[in-house]
Amino acid sequence: MGLSIVPVTFRQACDFIAAHHRHHRPPRGMKFAVGVAQETELVGVAIVGRPVARHLDDGVSVEVTRTCTTGARNANSKLYGVSWRVARTLGFRRLITYTQDGESGASLRAAGFRPVADLRPRPGWSTVSRPRESRGVDGIRRTRWEIRADR
Repeated sequence: MGLSIVPVTFRQACDFIAAHHRHHRPPRGMKFAVGVAQETELVGVAIVGRPVARHLDDGVSVEVTRTCTTGARNANSKLYGVSWRVARTLGFRRLITYTQDGESGASLRAAGFRPVADLRPRPGWSTVSRPRESRGVDGIRRTRWEIRADR
């Protein structure tokens, strides 16, 4: 049973994430979403949107803001690969994403991504002018990965 790429709506992707991912909520918006299925069962989704970091939002870059799978073998790699193919088809030149400290990045390497920055832990997203509740991912080192059309 191989994996096949399937179209998904933003609502379907958000519902899948809500049902299968206990740590993160679905993102607020997107440029596009993709899915992978085993036979007729959806086993993974990826949501791609504008880069969260404003300085990376240059009009030609997009970010995989969420992936979620049931654990099906190679589903994550397939999601990253198809996300890059769709992004390039839409005219984007760079796709970025992040891993947290302790995650291997094997799916990203398999899809052709390279680590480009090690980021120190953020104290949190809350500021005096914009208070926010902690989501449990503050204070964790991250690695930014990217794949570019010019490489």
